Amino acid sequence: MSETTTDMVHFVSGEMMRRSTLALLAALTLFAAPSAKADTWPSRPIMLIVPFPAGGGTDAFARPLAQVLDQQLGTRVLIENRAGAGGTAGAAVASKATPDGYTFFVGAAHHAIAPSIYAKLPYDIEKDFVPIALLSRPPHVVVVHPGKVQAKTLAEFIAAAKANPGKINYASGGNGTTHHLAGELFKLVTGTNLLHVPYRGAGPMMQDLVAGHVDMAFDAMGSSGPQIKSGAIRALAIAAPQRVPAFPDLPTVKELGVDYEVATWYALWAPAGTPPAITERMQKEVLTALQSPIIKDAWEKAGSDVPNLTGEAFGKFVSQEVARWRKVVQDSNVKIEQ
Repeated sequence: MSETTTDMVHFVSGEMMRRSTLALLAALTLFAAPSAKADTWPSRPIMLIVPFPAGGGTDAFARPLAQVLDQQLGTRVLIENRAGAGGTAGAAVASKATPDGYTFFVGAAHHAIAPSIYAKLPYDIEKDFVPIALLSRPPHVVVVHPGKVQAKTLAEFIAAAKANPGKINYASGGNGTTHHLAGELFKLVTGTNLLHVPYRGAGPMMQDLVAGHVDMAFDAMGSSGPQIKSGAIRALAIAAPQRVPAFPDLPTVKELGVDYEVATWYALWAPAGTPPAITERMQKEVLTALQSPIIKDAWEKAGSDVPNLTGEAFGKFVSQEVARWRKVVQDSNVKIEQ
């Protein structure tokens, strides 16, 4: 081989090596980008999308959480209420948010029900989100408007409902919400016939219940608690395994001989594709926040425990809830027009 040919071979080989090195560096930079962003996260305000109106149960837990995370993370943590379609409209918006760690979704048990009652959803709660943590688990309470329903006990209410089929109505935060399915489950286990009146969120539902425009509701303790204490509505029983410290004189439904237990729950997700370093950091931040005096006090007043369920374990819990409510939907033949 001539000297010229040898030089050309060396040149080509060197050029190919140089290009390969540059390509490798580019690839490493690309893969390292999410980690670099995670290292500096958060560097700007974080948005928590709440798919119900302000004043509802989800909002009541999201706002204290935002307040504590704001302090822990050293950046603003803001709430954006995106109500509509039983909480699915806001979920759809959150599922399509840029997965950069600056948008999270505060959903509820309603989102484990939705897959069974809507023929088509623009998102999949199990595939389009990364499970961060279960936030709270307040039990439901059977509440009535004292001027609309004369019953003072659960037994009296069931008797009145059986004597007047279809004449007593119950309000919910919307079709397919936990309030709605809790009512349908109550009808199944008690053999009663109640008329469902859906609202656009738990806030408007509670306003009309307090005003006496509807008869009763199966609501989470978080939003009903203050109204019970004020006397605006009357609590007949709590659908929990045991009595809660905030209302020690309120009996459980099971104590009264009815096999009925319902707890709504609220949780935090991130859009699928959010860097793992960020989702893992948020899991730790949430667990720390849940131990803060502000949150522990608020949760106790709402009758909720303080969960310790994050990541994959929380994701399995959601899958179990989807299966549980699917059976209730099938047994009660609930259908939602879209």
